[in-house]
Amino acid sequence: MNDNLYSAMAQSIIDGEIEQAAELANRAIEQGIEPLDAINKGFILGVNTVGEAFSCGDAFLPELVMAGEAMKAAVEVLEPELARRGEKREVLGVVVLGTIEGDIHDIGKTLVGTMMSAAGFEVYDLGVDVPVVTLVEKAREVKADIVAVSALLTTTMVRQSNLVEALEDAGLGNVKVMVGGAPVTRSWMEEIGADGYSEDAIGAVSAAKELLGKD
Repeated sequence: MNDNLYSAMAQSIIDGEIEQAAELANRAIEQGIEPLDAINKGFILGVNTVGEAFSCGDAFLPELVMAGEAMKAAVEVLEPELARRGEKREVLGVVVLGTIEGDIHDIGKTLVGTMMSAAGFEVYDLGVDVPVVTLVEKAREVKADIVAVSALLTTTMVRQSNLVEALEDAGLGNVKVMVGGAPVTRSWMEEIGADGYSEDAIGAVSAAKELLGKD
């Protein structure tokens, strides 16, 4: 019986049906289904399906955005029940995320945060126009595994390099740095000594898992 519900959960994510995803999450709670099972056997399968389709060019950015929003809605319903039961999702890693200082582009960065959260990372999204020192301080505060920064302007890319240096200077050289954004390339990542790079949100999740040995 639960298999049908799990399939419906996955489909609600694939279809980007935010209200339906929340409704199915509530139904799972009413039926006494373990919240972690609802996430891992239902909703996350939908995220993975959309992610794979996006990687193959069979799904596009709007579908990815809606899938992320539907997943967020489902998790928001399930999290209080998880807390009530004293359970927690397995956290793959702690990520501090932001668009670097001088840059106010938000959509790509926000999508990365949504997809990382859906995949099981604990994400602290600091927003846009974030100074390097703020990223470093937050990384220390939350014991981050990864700091991920976006830059959409060639003029702000250099601050990604400043971040790598600042983390080293702060004694946080063990924290991985991921970079992204339209003008950013893998060769730029290598040039500044960062650890990971991706062109899109799904790739960012895969890169983060690989950096932390969770793939």
